Amino acid sequence: MAGASPAAYLLRGLVTLYQWTLAPILGNNCRFEPSCSNYALEALSKHGAIRGGLMAGWRILRCNPWGGAGWDPVPDARQADAGKADNEKYHNRCDHGRD
Repeated sequence: MAGASPAAYLLRGLVTLYQWTLAPILGNNCRFEPSCSNYALEALSKHGAIRGGLMAGWRILRCNPWGGAGWDPVPDARQADAGKADNEKYHNRCDHGRD
């Protein structure tokens, strides 16, 4: 599990604290499914504190009247790294003038 770091556990604890305290007061206003806090918990579990935290932050920024809406699951770690692998595959194909 990528999110086994102490920082990821701390961030997951903060999100859980938000879910237990503020979320019932603020109501269910998220435009996405799963909710932004559930997305954050899953992203932190799958991707760790840094990448999962950035993914959760980007999701929260998109949750506005001008952003998207609907089903937006957390990508698997393999799906998130697939673009990087393709980029490296194509970049390594050029020889830069070597004979």
